[in-house]
Amino acid sequence: MIHTMIRVLDEARSVEFYEKAFGLKVADRFPFDGFTLVYLSNDDATHELELTINGDQSEPYDLGNGYGHIAFSVEDVKAERERMVAAGLSPKDVKEIAYNGALLGRFFFIEDPDGYKIEVLERAGRFQ
Repeated sequence: MIHTMIRVLDEARSVEFYEKAFGLKVADRFPFDGFTLVYLSNDDATHELELTINGDQSEPYDLGNGYGHIAFSVEDVKAERERMVAAGLSPKDVKEIAYNGALLGRFFFIEDPDGYKIEVLERAGRFQ
């Protein structure tokens, strides 16, 4: 996979959120007539997040019931959550999920300014 695309309403607000929350920086920005594509990345992975900003969109997007989430991995999920709280973001509580008695994952969710759900997983077990 090379990128995941989401539609966002406010480019600056979204770029600021993804930089503050996950250290993503603008890798490329392409303004076209009627829309702009912004590619965000960091040094931890080759996968990019593509933000699509449609010029004629003035209302928040309806995320519908088909969107699930995107996920980022971190070394220490509890420390990362505390960092996000201190940064003025609003992450949910840390949860754990087990399968057949073994820890499958430790994680929390956060939403971006457009309401997209993002899972933050600790690098352990299946999610190394």
